[in-house]
Amino acid sequence: MNIADWLMIFAVLTGPIIAVQLTRYLDNKKDENERKVIIFKTLMATRAYNGSWSHVEALNRIDLEFDNNDKQEKAVIEAWKEYHDLLHSNLMNSEQWDSKRVDLFVELLHKMAKVLGYNFDKTHIKNSSYAPRVHAATENENTALRRGLLEVLEGERKIPISFPNIQSSEK
Repeated sequence: MNIADWLMIFAVLTGPIIAVQLTRYLDNKKDENERKVIIFKTLMATRAYNGSWSHVEALNRIDLEFDNNDKQEKAVIEAWKEYHDLLHSNLMNSEQWDSKRVDLFVELLHKMAKVLGYNFDKTHIKNSSYAPRVHAATENENTALRRGLLEVLEGERKIPISFPNIQSSEK
């Protein structure tokens, strides 16, 4: 047998193995990218509701899904770290803190958008979310109800009861 025959045998034996490994590699890369896209879409969709469970979960998944060895993805992780540090800080007044929080969050989303191939500018990210006032009002009412119920259950507040249709026998 000559060299061409040996190369043919090698190609026939290794070709399917290489094809399967390449397919698996491409599928893994696609899955990794899809997980990053899900994080980005969740954060974009909930950017007006930064206290929602899905928003917080998406933030906490950044460290898991973005690669510190990739230059652009490392910028996302660094932006997340800076945002995370601010979220745990209480060194400034609430107006300054909230303004800085929005700026850092927009920066984080902008870096994620660049990595994932989305063409959003910072102004769009900051100003294009929709949050009806009724959602904020409902959340405030729910918070007040929970707080009031806890005060009753802890004995700090009594439930006022009146019977307007019963006439008093005392005169």
